[in-house]
Amino acid sequence: MAMEFLSDDWLLLSETARRLYHDHAARMPIYDYHCHLPAEPIAADRCYDNLTQAWLAGDHYKWRAMRSNGIAEHFCTGGASDRDKFQKWAETVPYCLRNPLYHWTHLELKRYFGISGKLLNGDTATEIYEHCNAMLRTPEFSIRNLLRKMNICLVCTTEDPLDTLEYHQKIRRDSFEIRIHTAWRPDRAMAAENPTTLNAWIDKLAALTDMDIRTMADYDDALRKRHQYFHDHGCRLSDHGLEAAVAEDFTKPEIESIFSKIRMNQELNPLEIAKFKSAMMLSFALMDWQKGWVQQLHMGAMRNNNSRMFNKIGPDTGFDSIGDYHTAAPLAKFLNWLDKTDRLPKTILYNLNPRDNEMMAAMLGNFQDGSVPGKIQFGSGWWFMDQMDGMIRQMNALSNLGLLSRFVGMLTDSRSFLSYPRHEYFRRILCNLIGEDVEKGYLPRDMALLGRMVEDICYNNARNYFSMEC
Repeated sequence: MAMEFLSDDWLLLSETARRLYHDHAARMPIYDYHCHLPAEPIAADRCYDNLTQAWLAGDHYKWRAMRSNGIAEHFCTGGASDRDKFQKWAETVPYCLRNPLYHWTHLELKRYFGISGKLLNGDTATEIYEHCNAMLRTPEFSIRNLLRKMNICLVCTTEDPLDTLEYHQKIRRDSFEIRIHTAWRPDRAMAAENPTTLNAWIDKLAALTDMDIRTMADYDDALRKRHQYFHDHGCRLSDHGLEAAVAEDFTKPEIESIFSKIRMNQELNPLEIAKFKSAMMLSFALMDWQKGWVQQLHMGAMRNNNSRMFNKIGPDTGFDSIGDYHTAAPLAKFLNWLDKTDRLPKTILYNLNPRDNEMMAAMLGNFQDGSVPGKIQFGSGWWFMDQMDGMIRQMNALSNLGLLSRFVGMLTDSRSFLSYPRHEYFRRILCNLIGEDVEKGYLPRDMALLGRMVEDICYNNARNYFSMEC
């Protein structure tokens, strides 16, 4: 039958899919265990002045599409007015057909602002902009109320070890019913490619911990102090952004020597950098294991490819892409380092190159130890793969080589407070995938069995896997 765009049954192409979504998936709370939302506006419960600030600022997905549509940088990250930036985005939207941005854009307009039956384009831009702006400026559309609209029970942001977590503390003091947690993201602590930048970070760490950091042992002690600080403030998981897993053999004297070179601001060779990163990742994993945390490894991003634009507007502005790295052997070696001494924490593996899906899904089974269902997880389709095809590929690989039923499900990985309909997007795709299998006779038409599986993937598995209050 013909399906209407964004109807109640959108993306649900069978009766089984519709029942699974409406009776099971749709009613489950959102447990967003990984995102990059800033904590400060949640603490302040701010209202946005306009839709550009709420929707376009910092959104490199939209910037990439606008650039591809011939829109000048002035309207992306430049000094154009918020109104003009929105106009240029609206003019780009019709050219996003078959790009997930087209789905996300209209789903977000519908779920937050009630805009249905009207598509965003250059002609409708003014009406939609003014309609949304009037709503955003009211207390009903404050940051906390935007979160409340989406049936969210938990949000986990991502912070550097130097963060004071003062905003998380304020949110907790306010008794905000949606729990806002943090994740420890120590990427800058191991960025030995640039000793000058790393030393500046280490000096800030020394001041924060009131320690004199001269040796690698000092550095490890200071980081453990911050790790304990995060734990004391409710943190229960870490996150690491890696080109690929690192597991270069090293000795303690070698790492002490390398750290001395870093503190003397000397350049390291590639092998020294790899050894240092390997030692740091092992140390971080052991900290996580000792505290019962979950470690997340995001692998495969090739960052800051456009040096001209990096020098002009900095990182995280839409010039990253899928990398092509050798991952399997170092990843297995790293996980084995920890497993052979029975100190492997719960771990979520994310890959950015779809070429690695089956490799990653197969890796899980090497290190499941029977202590926790789904102890080693294959993370949801991420970044360039958080669209329909990417999600389906990830779930198919996990189904074929692991247990989809134990999957901890979707996360936003977003910097936008308007991104939560992506959970609905994922849930519709999940239900349709299972529904198709039922219609083909691949799965039994046992709605109790299938419904429980859907509810688990949407919420229960994550709630049971992470040791975070909800």
